[in-house]
Amino acid sequence: MTTTASPSPGTPSPPPGLRDFYENPAVPVASGPSRTLRQARVLARALGPAGASGPRTVLDIGCGDGTAAATAAPLLRGHRLIGVDWSQDALARARTRLPYAVRGELGGGGLPFASGAADAVLFSEVLEHLVDPDAALDEIRRVLRPGGHLMLSTPNLAAWYNRALLLAGVQPVFSEVSLRSVHGRPGAEVVGHLRLYTARALREFVAASGFAVVALEGAPFHGVPRVLRPLDRLACAAPSLASILLLHARRT
Repeated sequence: MTTTASPSPGTPSPPPGLRDFYENPAVPVASGPSRTLRQARVLARALGPAGASGPRTVLDIGCGDGTAAATAAPLLRGHRLIGVDWSQDALARARTRLPYAVRGELGGGGLPFASGAADAVLFSEVLEHLVDPDAALDEIRRVLRPGGHLMLSTPNLAAWYNRALLLAGVQPVFSEVSLRSVHGRPGAEVVGHLRLYTARALREFVAASGFAVVALEGAPFHGVPRVLRPLDRLACAAPSLASILLLHARRT
C-alpha cells in the first residue's frame, strides 16, 4: 500500500496494536485518485451501462474515508456502490461521501452480504495490510457472483527503485518494520503494511484463490520525488518494475 493507504477490514479482527492503529484518525485512509479513476474506467467498461442490464452491485472493500469510492462513482453511475470497512472512524467519514457504507470484516464473522451478492469488488491497497490474505480472498470470492470482477491494487515489492535500494542494503519503500516509526527506508509515514507482493507472486496468489487473472498493469506512485516521476511513469510499461500493481480478475 502507498502512504495514502486504506485501513483494512480485519481477518479476523486485528490484535489490539493493529486495531488501535487503524482507529487512529491520523492514519491516512484515502487511495490515490489517479489509480482510482483508472480502475473505475476498467470496471465501467466491464460492467457496461446500468440501463442495459440493470444496476450492478459494487463493493469497495477497505473503503477508508470513502474518497476513492466517491471518485469512482461518476464513472459507475447507475450502479449500486457500497463502501465496506472495519474502522468505525473511517466509516463515519465515508458516510459523508457515500449513500451506503457498512462495517464488515473479511474474516471472523465475514462480510454482511449473501454469497454471490456482488457483481464486482474494488480492493484498492488493502491486501498489504492483512494478517490473513488467504481468508480475505476466500471471502471476496464468496460474495462475488460467478464471473464477477475483482479490481485489486497493491504496491510492488520489486518496483524499480526498490531493486536498487536492496542492492544498497536499504529497506524497500512500502515495507514496514514497526507500527510506531519508520526504520531503514525512505519516507516518514507509518501506514501499517504487513505483506508485499511482486507481480509474479500477486498473479499466482490470486489465481490460486479461485480467480482468473484478466490483466495486470503498472501504475505510478505519487510519493516518488518529482525529478524521478518521468522514470516512474516509464516503468509502468513493465508491470514487474512499476510502483503499483493494478490487477483485474474474474471469479471462476
